Amino acid sequence: MLELRPGCECCDRDLPPESRDARICTFECTFCADCAESVLGGICPNCAGELVPRPIRPPAALARHLASARRVFNPGCRSQQAI
Repeated sequence: MLELRPGCECCDRDLPPESRDARICTFECTFCADCAESVLGGICPNCAGELVPRPIRPPAALARHLASARRVFNPGCRSQQAI
């Protein structure tokens, strides 16, 4: 089950579970659409994986399976190279 992290790892922008602006890689690294597209070029700086739109969890399922509260923030992501 997706973790649905609450913020962009690059700029720390809030990304609530219903946000259509969240982008993730296969490791669930989470970025806002602005950072994913304009800063990172659609590639995760952590794993070099593709960043794609994060799916929206239906409200009934979200009530049973809450989104994560764990925030990951790497202010140096704008200069990081993918490994």
